[in-house]
Amino acid sequence: MTEFTIDIIGYVAMAIVGGSFLMKNIRTLRLTNTIGCLIFIYWGGLINKPPVYILNSFIVLVNFYYLYFKKEDK
Repeated sequence: MTEFTIDIIGYVAMAIVGGSFLMKNIRTLRLTNTIGCLIFIYWGGLINKPPVYILNSFIVLVNFYYLYFKKEDK
């Protein structure tokens, strides 16, 4: 994979996570944010940066918790 392609993956993740914060519905925000974080996890693995994929893994777990176990988000 080229460096350009890896950069594009990072920018796509950034745009999705950033865009998720513009959502009014909290469920949609969490779902969109989760997609962006999953891409960031992949990107962090590609660039071999544990802080990127560790933090985003944590955020995915938090999002799943609120999406599936907290009634306030449904």
